[in-house]
Amino acid sequence: MDIGSAALVVIDMQNGFVNHHSRHAVPAVSDLVERWTAVGRPVIFTRYFNYPGSPYERFHQWHRLQKPPETDIVSELAAAADRAHAVVDKTGYTLLTTEATELIRRTGWTDLVFCGIATESCVLKSAADAFEHGYAPWIVTDACASDAGPDVHDAGLLVARRLIGTGQLVTAAHVVGQLTAHAGAPVLE
Repeated sequence: MDIGSAALVVIDMQNGFVNHHSRHAVPAVSDLVERWTAVGRPVIFTRYFNYPGSPYERFHQWHRLQKPPETDIVSELAAAADRAHAVVDKTGYTLLTTEATELIRRTGWTDLVFCGIATESCVLKSAADAFEHGYAPWIVTDACASDAGPDVHDAGLLVARRLIGTGQLVTAAHVVGQLTAHAGAPVLE
């Protein structure tokens, strides 16, 4: 992982995706964001917005995440999102919208470190798209969750290993170790 050329990407940490299956990811992501920003590295947040007539409505009959408070970033991360390098709004699974693709190109980031919700959909699709665009994708396995439950989270990680490589799945402790080594920063307790 090239921390010096990396951005942390916080995927869809929104009220509408946090439930009893995914709530445990909130403190894990909050801690990772705090440690990442403490050494001056950039963070990108994404926010998903559903819309009337979307594929999610047409094919899944899913009508949620169309307005606040469901679309709001969870309160534990709202201030961090306000201070983030960017907040990318999207209407599909992937981070790699036209706006985000241009941002990543312009900044010269080579590594994208993903955390958030949902492992099997928006995190996985963003990481696979990053891989296909030539970036080094990293999924922080213990700072991701699925609102559909742990079995679906595990399935997402299984597919991720096949799509982007087993070595691209890391833990938060690994990322913090990389940050500490890169910045010579003390580890926050």
